[in-house]
Amino acid sequence: MADTGSFKIENEMNGRRRFLIAATTVAGGIAGVVVATPFMLSMMPSERAKAAGAPVEVDISKLEPGLLLMVEWRGKVVWILKRTPEMLATLELLDEEGVLADPNSERDQQPVYAKNETRSIKPEILVVVGLCTHLGCSPVFRKDIAPVDLGEDWLGGFFCPCHGSKFDLAGRVYKNLPAPTNLVVPPYAYLSDSRILIGSESKESV
Repeated sequence: MADTGSFKIENEMNGRRRFLIAATTVAGGIAGVVVATPFMLSMMPSERAKAAGAPVEVDISKLEPGLLLMVEWRGKVVWILKRTPEMLATLELLDEEGVLADPNSERDQQPVYAKNETRSIKPEILVVVGLCTHLGCSPVFRKDIAPVDLGEDWLGGFFCPCHGSKFDLAGRVYKNLPAPTNLVVPPYAYLSDSRILIGSESKESV
């Protein structure tokens, strides 16, 4: 006899996935796939300060929902992504589907204040080092849903074309791929609602 409970749960998850894909596709069509370029150059420290590992202050006041901002810290690219409600909804769905290697961020790759489902201080703002944890390649931001090359379980995130590793919109790595761990969350703090200090050891936002 069929397990009607399991069948019902599977149907509910499929329904949620279809709704989420439809909602995110519409939002993506309106906003377009855009990667924002740094627009806070006046806030950057001097070359000497950057070489010494000085914190980098970033103005995110103009960062639109669904867009990615790239800055440099300690010679590494750091991504700041402003996630939409639809993007945040994918995180819970991926948890339920069990496709992630470390969904609860058990490994030590983020400060304590970012050890949560969104891997961030504020749910809508993701701050991660943009380097694949396999061989240090730079993944690309792919916000499209279920593309042919990435599969039906892809709900947007970061894809490393060098060796095929995939990370979700919280930087959590998919199972059974070359990258062994999630993307690294650097130390950071909020100086205000619109200013982030990357490289600070502060564990509190203001």
